[in-house]
Amino acid sequence: MVTGEFRKSIYKKIGTLNSEDQAAAATAMMKKWSFMDPERIGVWGWSGGGSATLQLMFRYPDIYKTGMAVAAVSNERFYDTIYQERYMGLPSEVDSVYEKNSLYSYAKNLKGNLLIVHGTGDDNVHYQNAEFVINELIKYNKHFTMMAYPNRAHGISEGEGTTLHLYNLLTKYLHDNLPAGAK
Repeated sequence: MVTGEFRKSIYKKIGTLNSEDQAAAATAMMKKWSFMDPERIGVWGWSGGGSATLQLMFRYPDIYKTGMAVAAVSNERFYDTIYQERYMGLPSEVDSVYEKNSLYSYAKNLKGNLLIVHGTGDDNVHYQNAEFVINELIKYNKHFTMMAYPNRAHGISEGEGTTLHLYNLLTKYLHDNLPAGAK
């Protein structure tokens, strides 16, 4: 593929193309390496990585058993227009593309353990993203764990003890849901 074509391959595919690639890679690794336990595949990410985590948990629930999503974009219409329109086109012209690529459209598929973390004062990925996906999960009676950090921005670092609390929360969630040990 020519370099220019490669750079354009993601156009109108934010959320779908990268999750397809990640799921295909996980499937290939499980086939190649017998030491991988398919019942203990986890994923986590922050911001775009948080969005990718939710995409994987919702689109590929038979692969990903535990996910931790921090400060995730749940609806492509809610994020920075200069970014979204560059990669997705204008919402008024391609509304179905925004719907198809927004992870909330697939929340009904959740099967595994999910932790959603968001700062209520996030000025990059606004807190409404967390509320939106949470309402979708509630609508479909999907169980999850949620932690809101009051008045914390996108980096969730303001306030005494915040960083330690956040990383202890993530670590405990992994220990509780993907404990170490042999297959």
